[in-house]
Amino acid sequence: MKTARRKYSKEFKIEAIEMYKNSERSMSEVERELGISGGILSKWIDRLARAEKSEEVFPGNGKLQDTDQRIRQLERENLRLRQEKEILKKVLEIYTQESK
Repeated sequence: MKTARRKYSKEFKIEAIEMYKNSERSMSEVERELGISGGILSKWIDRLARAEKSEEVFPGNGKLQDTDQRIRQLERENLRLRQEKEILKKVLEIYTQESK
């Protein structure tokens, strides 16, 4: 039987990290006190340390970081422009065949 995966807000994660850093308690004690799984606080701290921008550290459910989102947007636009280019090539080919 599957258990539902708990989701935590960005604010909760940051507060949990600050709680650990500002106290003399061990990481496991803080995790138990907050009711989170063992080892997850360590992952959050690591993710925060690796983040380029603090705004992008915990993007949320299904949300991409700004840079990844921009890349996806540009890839979609690139694909659309390539398709339009192919359509125009075909139209031009049709018109040049008719004029002969």
